[in-house]
Amino acid sequence: MLPAMILIAAAGATCSAARAEYPERQITMIVCFPAGGGTDIAARLINTPLGEALGKPVIIENRGGAGGNIGIAAAARAGGDGYTLLVCSSAYVVNPSLYAQATYDPFKDFVPVMVIGASPNAFVVPAQSDVKTMPELIAKAKANPGKLNWTSPGAGTTPYLAGEVLKLRTGINMLHIPFPGAGPATTAVLAGQVDLYTANIGSLMALIDAGKVRPIAVTSRERWPDLPNVPSLEELGVKDAVSDTFQGIYAPAGTPQPVINRLAKELALILNRPDIREKFVKAGLPVVAEGPEVFRARIAREVPMYKDIIDKAGLKIQ
Repeated sequence: MLPAMILIAAAGATCSAARAEYPERQITMIVCFPAGGGTDIAARLINTPLGEALGKPVIIENRGGAGGNIGIAAAARAGGDGYTLLVCSSAYVVNPSLYAQATYDPFKDFVPVMVIGASPNAFVVPAQSDVKTMPELIAKAKANPGKLNWTSPGAGTTPYLAGEVLKLRTGINMLHIPFPGAGPATTAVLAGQVDLYTANIGSLMALIDAGKVRPIAVTSRERWPDLPNVPSLEELGVKDAVSDTFQGIYAPAGTPQPVINRLAKELALILNRPDIREKFVKAGLPVVAEGPEVFRARIAREVPMYKDIIDKAGLKIQ
């Protein structure tokens, strides 16, 4: 009996030692969008401190294209050994319903590790607009069905879907003007070529502070601290319109639970450092630091939520 107990104890010690050795080599973070965007910025704010905490380098590999699907698929194929991670925005919960050919299963192909940060979207009008409030915009749109237009950073983005939700919940009919990205869309707003623009709050704050656009509503449940005079859609009576854009870290399915636990622990410590939190705020992405279980619940809630919005709006990308 004693030798068997010794063998069991030795096996347990071996397993513990193996777990303690992670990581033994460099870790790659696949960012599913090009360099310079919000997802890339979030990844680059944490990869160095995470590498320092783990004792091995954490490098970033940008794999953009197809709304994030190319990078997501590449991370899924990498296998669950703990040495490839995915950094993705809310596109993770949107794309399976938005694209006709899904490249991944959001519930089976990845293990959620950490929501890094999230911020709501905001609706703004050009500074020269005669619209001062969201109720005024809704009234004007109802009085002129199909004659007002709006834009967003792109079809399928969460700001775009926030605009579609506004239309669905209020019954207004506005024409979406597509632009190839946030830059051209912002230029059109500043020129007064569109009546309404919806985008992530972080990307809008500099324009708002400079008086170049006027915020009329936010998609958070309550008023946003940096915009205390701007009501939320919920406050204005537009129900079931709460949304945000989040950035999260995932591990491919099959990644050992001790590895997930280690990553989540180190990320939580990093994201709660005052210097890191300050950097995220400056980047327009307040830290959230939701761990695996809360993150999993977010995914379970938002995948069907966006599917409902996408189906009702008749959206589909081939």
